[in-house]
Amino acid sequence: MSAVNRVPVVIVGAGPVGVTAALLLARHGVRAVVLERHQDVYPLPRAVAADDEVRRILQSAGVQEEFAALARPARGLRLLDARHRVIAEFPRSPHGLHGFPQTSMFDQPELERLLRDALARRPECELWGGAEVVAIEQNADGARVAFRRDGGEPEYLWADAVLGCDGAGSLTRDAVGAAWEDLRFEERWTVIDVRTRADVRCWEGVDQVCDPRRPATFMRISEDRYRWEFRLRDGDALDTERVRELIAPWTDAPHGDFEVVRQARYTFRARVADRWRRGRVFLLGDAAHLTPPFVGQGLCAGLRDAHNLAWKLARVLQRRSGEALLDTYESERKPHARHMIRLARAMGWAMTGGQDRAAALRRALVGTACRIPGMTAMVGRDFSPALVPGPLVRRSRRPGGARRLLAGTYCPQPWVTVDGGRVRLDDVLEDSFGVLTAGPPPPSARAVAEGLGARIIRTDGLGDDGTLGAWLRGGRADAVLLRPDRVVLDVLPAGGSAFTQTADWAPLLCTTHRPAPPGAPIVPLHDQ
Repeated sequence: MSAVNRVPVVIVGAGPVGVTAALLLARHGVRAVVLERHQDVYPLPRAVAADDEVRRILQSAGVQEEFAALARPARGLRLLDARHRVIAEFPRSPHGLHGFPQTSMFDQPELERLLRDALARRPECELWGGAEVVAIEQNADGARVAFRRDGGEPEYLWADAVLGCDGAGSLTRDAVGAAWEDLRFEERWTVIDVRTRADVRCWEGVDQVCDPRRPATFMRISEDRYRWEFRLRDGDALDTERVRELIAPWTDAPHGDFEVVRQARYTFRARVADRWRRGRVFLLGDAAHLTPPFVGQGLCAGLRDAHNLAWKLARVLQRRSGEALLDTYESERKPHARHMIRLARAMGWAMTGGQDRAAALRRALVGTACRIPGMTAMVGRDFSPALVPGPLVRRSRRPGGARRLLAGTYCPQPWVTVDGGRVRLDDVLEDSFGVLTAGPPPPSARAVAEGLGARIIRTDGLGDDGTLGAWLRGGRADAVLLRPDRVVLDVLPAGGSAFTQTADWAPLLCTTHRPAPPGAPIVPLHDQ
């Protein structure tokens, strides 16, 4: 076959998940072609919220500064009763674990345009618009992707791997033989995006109206853009006048300067594909999971998929790791996605009244729980749990042990000072593994760093109040080994001399351990 029609990776779908996956692969030196049936960005808003973990992923993709210019930090979530009285308030910090506001509002078309602009600057990536994928097949030579440009004759690309980022109606999901697992949530809602200069009462966060007759969600997206979501009743016909009536509680002037940018009906569902991979064909984003929107994690989950898979696929394609490393994509991401979907489903049932006779009891329990001291602060913390135990996440069975506390969690990302300059931690680590150590690294840690090509980061100059030093002490660790996605891979316990699980992950990553040469670079950091 011609080298022209073979590429390392074909990505089906140029939404945020597909383009972010391409950018992350490019950072690891992997070429990709993105096939998208539409010629341009879909112009209407859909996703509007991102958490601080996703902001960190966008940083890894090289677009954080551009995204910061269009994002708007949100104060958190409020629960309101049917008369719009505050039941509870769950604040979100402007400084989350990952170094960014815990919740940011944005306009999806703007995000997609800046992602495509970044893609155009990467020589490793190509975006082919107007190319609709019609079939995906696999054999010993790889995967063959058939597509049509503007309805023409079929063309073909051969790839070493295919990433299906083609949404809920995914053709790629059919190609891997996946079926939906129904997590038992289905409600019909209307989503209304409005542009207006009129005065709108908002608190710069998300309002969830817990009215069993008409549950609703409201949020400000940008300077003059707002979103309302209302659960539909049977036979609802929401014309313009009815829309104005529904939003009247938030504004005294629903007439005049009032433009409905989009009004769409959705059926919110909770589903997970029963398999996310067949051979070298993978599912990401809505092709792999669907979530109700009540905790704003739909797009976030898809970007987590891309971040988890990209570095692993790069290592395998570059023959630095074996095929078994790819098995950890589904084993790590699927339980995490299921957890977040169940959280969204539970929030939906509790806040909107649910769909059964126990709904009133659930609403009462929510109100009671929110009056418990410290409860709203606890709920307002990071939604994202640690990864489940697996080949790359080994936890100790001993309660309170360093491996139990830190393995599978994210390393925090403070601002640090290097050579007099102020940067974020990940800008120092770049796209490599990292060894974060509280003092001089023992020879065993140097050997691990050498085998993985990891940077060694010393934090012993941070002082008692330093974020990274305090995190290590709180986790009872002298050092941690970080994966390229900044998840803790292994722990050197306080007072120990070596990482504890090297024998488990080393064969999977095909590392070679040899002593680090004298004078191997160690980067001292100082928190800001």
